[in-house]
Order: sequence, then structure tokens, then C-alpha cells
Amino acid sequence: MSTVYDLLLRHCCLLRSPHSVETVDIGIQAGKIAALAPQLDATAALELDAQYQLVSPPFVESHIHLDSALTVGEPRWNQSGTLFEGIEIWRERKQTLSLEDVKQRAISTLKQQAAQGVLFVRSHADVSEANLIALQGLLAAQEAVKEWITLQVVAFPQDGIYGSPQNAELMEEALKLGADVVGGIPHYELTQEDGVKSVHRIFELAAKYDRLIDIHCDEIDDDQSRFLEVVVANAIRSGMGSRVTASHTTAFGSYNNAYAFKLLGFLRRTAVNFIANPLINITLQGRTDTYPKRRGVTRVKELWQQGQNVSLGHDCVQDPWYSLGTGNMLDVASMAVHVCQMTGTAEIDACYDMVTWNGAKTLHIEDDYGVEIGKPANLIVLDAHDRYDAIRRRATVRHVISQGRLLVSTLPPQVEWQG
Repeated sequence: MSTVYDLLLRHCCLLRSPHSVETVDIGIQAGKIAALAPQLDATAALELDAQYQLVSPPFVESHIHLDSALTVGEPRWNQSGTLFEGIEIWRERKQTLSLEDVKQRAISTLKQQAAQGVLFVRSHADVSEANLIALQGLLAAQEAVKEWITLQVVAFPQDGIYGSPQNAELMEEALKLGADVVGGIPHYELTQEDGVKSVHRIFELAAKYDRLIDIHCDEIDDDQSRFLEVVVANAIRSGMGSRVTASHTTAFGSYNNAYAFKLLGFLRRTAVNFIANPLINITLQGRTDTYPKRRGVTRVKELWQQGQNVSLGHDCVQDPWYSLGTGNMLDVASMAVHVCQMTGTAEIDACYDMVTWNGAKTLHIEDDYGVEIGKPANLIVLDAHDRYDAIRRRATVRHVISQGRLLVSTLPPQVEWQG
């Protein structure tokens, strides 16, 4: 007698890490992957034919700001396109935040992301305003969406831990309220000394509350902004390397090679994760350059080549820093291919991995990630044949399976010649 599953996917070209593709049927039962075989003798309450298209673990959004998403033009447009004008606009906008405002905009953005295959998200919440509305709104969204998407929330002091007298207390209160990750922004502290002190404080808080670390680090064109070395030193001394993430690190692209190579050597001693945000980094950075104009992205290729875990984020979706975007991680991967000059076949594949497996490693969710027997049934079916095809065409995500249930189905666009 054949087995009966809750959900059965036939004719899947299952993407394995790192490079192989295997033709299988996938049986899902009680929210988990129950069977993988070339042909399952089974039936199901719901059966889908993948039509020999690519089946992949879901996309992972490693870095986004959901608290500011969908606020573009409020209260005004960022005319200079700079990071710092964006910060000033957000400082005005966040004075009018309400919990419901943050929660609903976050959920709307998460729905856009989920429809495009994103089922794991790390979002930063600004904890520099006295009522912690942004944080509470994202924690409320986290609870509201937990049945179909996993959201991590970072306590992020947008104005610096030491930017105002109450910010250090607000950071700790945010962790007590339930923030999953300790954030920071050392290059935006009032002095270099404050920046160094903030990194030390971040590690202290992470140890005290048993949290992960994700620091906005050296997100500036200044080649003298060198807080990454402070992060690396703390990671080495604390042994927390794999729990530590350095986001942006755009100044790394401006360092002279002698210093950069020394820093790369230090990085080999620790498993610090890196997140690049190529859509936003290429947009915000280099604004004060004439020509030659810097790309404004960290050394993604060199970090990947030496084995550091590098993942990618969208960073912003229609907010004071970036007026565009839909949350599509294939857009992010495509931009990485271009701006990081990763056009070799292995490099293109790596950019796909940076929005899937590498992101899972950054978020520390590897135990629950991947299309393997016994793991939660989170997967996507793409209108593509391989990683290259998915990135080249920004392939439509035909089906999204979340926690064993069909969450979203989308038909690829149809072209009809009329002449």
C-alpha cells in the first residue's frame, strides 16, 4: 500500500549544496521532509508537479530594515541620495512612529518577500528612540508571521550607543524585551574612542544575554574607518567568531592593499560572518567622489575566496535610503555578480549561495535549513534550471512551501507574439 503524505512534489530538480542537482520526488508530512527518492510510491492530500524545474531551499534575507520599509518620501525625499541625509530623514520620520504603523509595514514587506521565496529574515530595529516603538512593532510582527516566516530582530542603535545619554540603557532594555541580536554602528559614534567602546560593549551585552552579534561596521567611504579590526580582535579573544557578523564594511573597499591584506590575515583566525548589501552599497557610497568613482562595496570576492562566510542583504525597500526595491533576493544576487565582478561560473553559483545557504549560516539556523529528511519543509520551486538561469532571468518563484504548507503560487509571465 502506498504512503499518504500531506504534500507531495513530483519531478523536482533538487539543488544540493554545493553544486549537484538531483531529480527526486519530495514527500512532506507533519511539516517536515519525510521522504526523498527518484520516484515515490505515494499519494498526498495535495500533489504538485515541479516539471523538472529547480527546487531550492528558500532565500534568506540577511539584512533589512523593516521598521523603515515603505516610508519613501515621508516626510521628504532623499535628494542627495546619501547615507547621512537618509539618517536625518529617518530621525524625523521615527518621531511619528506607532506600533501598528511599524507592524503593518513590516508585515506588508514580509509578504512581498515571502511571495518571492524568502522565508528567513533578519531585520534591524532602531532602538535610538525613547519608547522603543520600532522594536516593539517588529516584535509584534515577528509573532504575527511566525507560522509562515522566521524573523530575527536586531537591536540597532541607529544614532549610536553613546550618541545620546539614554541610548546605552535603551540597548539593554531592547534585549530584555526580546531582541534576538545585538547591533551597533561604531563609525557613527561621536568619536573614534566612542566607536571602539561601543564594540566592546556590544560583545559584553551579547555574552550577558547570550545573543548573536550583527554590527553595521565601517559603512562609509573613509579609509580611516577601521572598526572592523576591533570587531575581529574581540571575536578572536572571545571565541565568539561564528556568532559575530560584520555588515556592510564598505570602507574595506577603500583600504590600501597593504592594510587590507593584513586584515584578511587576521580574519583567517576567526569565523566572523560578512554581509554585503550591493543594491544599497552601490547606491549610497561614492557620493562624494568625482572620478574615478568607487564602487562602494566590501571585498566580497576576496572574502569568499579565502573561505569567509559571506551573505547578502537587500537592506532597504522603499525608505529614506533607497526608493526602489521589492525584496527580491535574486535582484540582490544579480547586483553582486555585476558590482563584485563575480562572473565566472563558480562565482555566479556562489552569489546564489550567498542568498541561501550562506545566509542560513549567518543567521545560525543551519540545523533547520535545507531540503533534507527530518528537517522542516521550507523550500521553493523556481522557473529555472540552475543557479545561473535563476539569477540571469530573475526567475519567478512558482511555489513557496513554508513549514510544510503551500504558502504562495505564482505563474511566470507569458509572452504572446501578435505579429
